[in-house]
Amino acid sequence: MYERLPVALAAGLLAALWVLLSSHFSLVTWVGFIGCSAYFAQGNLSLSGLGSTLATTLSGVFWAWLIIYGADKLDAGAGAAILTGIVTGAMCLQAHKRLLAFIPATFLGCCSLFALNGDWHAAVPALVLGALMGLGMSCLTSLFSRLLPMPQLSETE
Repeated sequence: MYERLPVALAAGLLAALWVLLSSHFSLVTWVGFIGCSAYFAQGNLSLSGLGSTLATTLSGVFWAWLIIYGADKLDAGAGAAILTGIVTGAMCLQAHKRLLAFIPATFLGCCSLFALNGDWHAAVPALVLGALMGLGMSCLTSLFSRLLPMPQLSETE
């Protein structure tokens, strides 16, 4: 349990701070947590991981915008379905680029825009700040790990 204390403190502090700040600045709180979750899920807890998180989640926002815009120009039935299939395939194919390799984050960004009814002005800042929150949690966890004394457990515990 003690080994989880640094991450618990860092996550708790920054999550509470995010809720306060997102409310104060009218940012979509849950989308920030999506950005933060995408950062941790991609596994590279560094600045390059942050770059990958931003590239994939924001590409997902773009792909969702393309579907929304294109579906608006097409019939709501088969044309929109075909467009959605093509774009979904493209979302997967973009993963051949290392920066865009984490496909789930692309879908997280895409779904965020759909859930916000296409309001990219709400989605983009929250995703970006959420990913930055993830990096902050990672850095703060490292700091707490160095500063907090960990009890020495006996071999029988």
